[in-house]
Amino acid sequence: MSALKILVIPGSLRTGSLNAKLAAAAAYQFAQAGAEVTRISLADFPLPIYDGDLQSKSGVPKHAINLKRMIGAHHGVLMVTPEYNSSVPPLVKNTIDWVTRVQDMHEIRGQVFRGRAFAIAAASEGRLGGTRALAALRLILSACHAMVIPNQLALSFASEAYDDMDRLKHPADIEALNALVRQLIDVSQHGVR
Repeated sequence: MSALKILVIPGSLRTGSLNAKLAAAAAYQFAQAGAEVTRISLADFPLPIYDGDLQSKSGVPKHAINLKRMIGAHHGVLMVTPEYNSSVPPLVKNTIDWVTRVQDMHEIRGQVFRGRAFAIAAASEGRLGGTRALAALRLILSACHAMVIPNQLALSFASEAYDDMDRLKHPADIEALNALVRQLIDVSQHGVR
């Protein structure tokens, strides 16, 4: 059997992003658990703000098609989102909006999300750790018919959560990440596809 493939998508492009750091820590844990991990940057998939008129005129951008195919080549996906004004940032929402518009031959629109296992995580300097963004992201992905696993990670006080190797240092955070990793691997292997 080929290795389980996990795609890790940080939803931030900011230099020194706490969410990109969490995505890297998670990617390391997935690799330690035996998964084949691909961690991307959405900077490599720049997309205009979604506009139905633009889609009608120019079609779906190539970067959305490439990202959709990358998602489709993986058994499970971890999305790590910042929290902006108690919700997901425009980068995350816009990426999902465009990817749902990709429809390859013999597919329904947004098919890449349907039944695919997704995990969600957020990092924040605040006490809530991005929980409101996670609630919004869970709703969005569920509306796309993704299989969003129950475990999630809301990393509170994230600027103080890492050691010198950029690994999580607090036992509760480590256990929450490990539980998320184990569950995404399990659901990706055994979930209905």
